[in-house]
Amino acid sequence: MGATPLDILSTGEIDVEGRMPDSSNGTFLVTVTLAGESLRAIYKPLRGERPLWDFPSGLYRREIAAYRLSEAMGFGLVPLTIERDGPAGVGSLQQFVEADFREHYFTLFESRSHLHDQFRRLAAFDIVANNTDRKSGHCLVDADERVWAIDNGLCFSADFKLRTVIWEFGGESMPTDVREAVERVASTPPVEVAALLDDDEVEAMIERAEMLAAGGMFPIDSTGRRYPWPIV
Repeated sequence: MGATPLDILSTGEIDVEGRMPDSSNGTFLVTVTLAGESLRAIYKPLRGERPLWDFPSGLYRREIAAYRLSEAMGFGLVPLTIERDGPAGVGSLQQFVEADFREHYFTLFESRSHLHDQFRRLAAFDIVANNTDRKSGHCLVDADERVWAIDNGLCFSADFKLRTVIWEFGGESMPTDVREAVERVASTPPVEVAALLDDDEVEAMIERAEMLAAGGMFPIDSTGRRYPWPIV
């Protein structure tokens, strides 16, 4: 029985291939190898983060919190993400998603209606996580037609700052499984997520989940301003 992706990411040797283009923070494509088995990953070290006025340092922890929240909700939208001490110090290590990078949310929404239920889950997830930067290019689809959400560092602010390109479901009732997942966060916030956040951020996450569950439907952006920039 071979090593699992978690085994490889957790203990494998990290070899940096290069820096990812167009990334504002230090973001590196790496190969991680353990006992002859390898996988590619995205490494985001604390040392490579630019200071932000509205988020504390340690964005890599929010990448990990997003993965843990997605798993706790049963959505499986965020690639496996762990904390790891790498070549540039401690940071997040996320399994790389092989995808057609010419595709993004807008093209996928228009051309593949069978993905819409996965995008509905992502829309609810981003509200609970308070994602301030869900660009179209942060939505990937692999060869198995599975939707993945990447670049989740700007999440979990205590202030409501939702910025997302996913508004097509506004006014729709949430599917039962989505609403139940949101209700679970509202009633029993995942301790593995809370451990990575400040107390006020956890309280705000619970409040967002309560609001979304009580409304029972996806919100509408009446302002037209809750989009990230650039949108792709």
